[in-house]
Amino acid sequence: MKESKLIELKNRVEGLTNIVKKLVQEVQTNANIAQGTLTAFQYHIGKDKWEKLIKELKEKEEKILNDKREKSPNFTGPKLEIPEEK
Repeated sequence: MKESKLIELKNRVEGLTNIVKKLVQEVQTNANIAQGTLTAFQYHIGKDKWEKLIKELKEKEEKILNDKREKSPNFTGPKLEIPEEK
């Protein structure tokens, strides 16, 4: 392979690497914004309403997963897990 072709491929890889790094940074920023929004919402509605809401969401997710498992026995889809507060 010619040296110029290798340099071109190296530059492409470096460019793609920079793009992926930027995308990862944007995903992390969005995760931080989402976490902050959820925290603000939690404080806004109060502990009791928050816990009730989380329980309802878990029950809905479990129902959806059970329905999918009934339709497709091989379904092993994701399970909603909400980390406990510290």
